Amino acid sequence: MKNLLFALMCLLGFLSFGQLPKGFVYVKDVIPDLDVELRYNTTNNFLGKHVEGYFANRLILTKQAAEALKLVQEELQQQNLCLKVYDGYRPQEAVNHFVKWARVLDDTINKSTFYPKEKKKNLFKNGYIASKSGHSRGSTVDLTIIDANTGTPIDMGSPFDFFGEQSWVTYGKITKKQHDNRILLQRVMQKHGFRSYSKEWWHFTLRGEPFPKTYFNFPIK
Repeated sequence: MKNLLFALMCLLGFLSFGQLPKGFVYVKDVIPDLDVELRYNTTNNFLGKHVEGYFANRLILTKQAAEALKLVQEELQQQNLCLKVYDGYRPQEAVNHFVKWARVLDDTINKSTFYPKEKKKNLFKNGYIASKSGHSRGSTVDLTIIDANTGTPIDMGSPFDFFGEQSWVTYGKITKKQHDNRILLQRVMQKHGFRSYSKEWWHFTLRGEPFPKTYFNFPIK
């Protein structure tokens, strides 16, 4: 109950003053040169439509997660590489949208791109969609590494948000270069305090996150 009241207070504060809840930041204020492409603010995602709760391409995270991500960016820049972020804080409203979409089994507009070998009815069971997401706690990010000169993502062996074994961190049927790229991302993120998710090479959550039991629902704008 305390967590719910806290989340409601944060939301009311956001709506009243146009400011983020206490403890959250716009990540560009911390990492000005970060490449951000919030896929759920577009139609280039597994739903094939703009996701509820996303009103701008503005990456939001907890202050602690943003500061840790800055250290990752700075280390990669020493190798002429940078981060590209596809998602960070995600409103519960957006997660609810995922759940509603998953229940409409004939809505498969982007199946061939994002889940060609997975049956839509199995996306919950196989751990690709859930009714609660760590993203809504504000300290989880989806990201990849890009070439600092060209902005081109390095080859990870599968696209972001691809639902299938090819995206598992330990998947072995990829090239040595693709494997090395995944290991680089895993190593640098873990070094600076993030833990990974075994089925998504792009997904990381800050260890010791400040709101481990609170799922926020303020909009991204």
